[in-house]
Amino acid sequence: MTLSLGDKAISPPVLLAPLAGITDLPFRSLVARWGAGLVVSEMIASGEFLTARPGTREKAELGAGIANTSVQLAGRAPGPMAEAARMVADMGARVIDINMGCPAKKVTGGYSGSALMREPDHALRLIEAVVGAVDVPVTLKTRLGWDDSSLNAPELARRAEAAGVRMIVIHGRTRCQFYKGRADWAAIRAVKDAVSVPVVANGDITDAATAREALHLSGADGVMVGRGAQGAPWRLAEIAHALYGAPRPDVPGGRALTDIVQEHYEAMIAFYGPELGVKCARKHLGWYMDHAGTAPEMRRRVLTERDPAQASALLRPALEDALMEAA
Repeated sequence: MTLSLGDKAISPPVLLAPLAGITDLPFRSLVARWGAGLVVSEMIASGEFLTARPGTREKAELGAGIANTSVQLAGRAPGPMAEAARMVADMGARVIDINMGCPAKKVTGGYSGSALMREPDHALRLIEAVVGAVDVPVTLKTRLGWDDSSLNAPELARRAEAAGVRMIVIHGRTRCQFYKGRADWAAIRAVKDAVSVPVVANGDITDAATAREALHLSGADGVMVGRGAQGAPWRLAEIAHALYGAPRPDVPGGRALTDIVQEHYEAMIAFYGPELGVKCARKHLGWYMDHAGTAPEMRRRVLTERDPAQASALLRPALEDALMEAA
């Protein structure tokens, strides 16, 4: 199955969600290697992006020109959003996504992210500005609404489609739920019924079984996976194989898994530099070791080690010994 965004095709319709502090370029590159229809960058604040110096990591390492990459923008004002969209399109972005779903207080406090769902007229002006600024497909990511008394995602989706948005991604929670409870996939069906552009279901989709159920309840055209890919960059490929007959991924185990994890770690050190790279990599290493069943003391030693070379040396036995015991 293929999602059509004008002249842009997304196949398979299994997408990587933007996760702040997680879906950076090294991680997106790993996920894309196994196979994903689209990977979405971490949310970029349009105003900050415009004022960042040339050559900064945010601009130089955006990965906009990599195939099957969407760049997600957030902001409050139409002008800066349009200018940032033009800039990332010139850098090679194939798709631009507008964030109207982030629930974080530091984002909604600045009247961005899901706060825009409380002001649909202003949200529409922002959407129109971005669509009018670029020739590449523009998509929109929202939640069901701000809270249970304002489930306005279907109406916002209708207006966004009329403004030229080519795909809608819906996280099946309200902003006020944050990540509590369970995503309401059935509620996404109202959005699917409201528009003719592709609709993608998001929220609590962690494997093939949950993806299948989300599609069944929502009627959506595809799924977006976020936290389910943590520590398992091959997860999207597994879902694509089970649901759409995509090639079966070669899920690594034993020494092959250790090699992948060390490659990921080294890529993060190179991307961020040694000091920041060690800090940013800890959560990824923790997820990998959790999956492997690493002993708590060894896990602690790896995650508290500040020297990249020493952490890398500890990582191999931390993973391989745990996997050997599990076997």
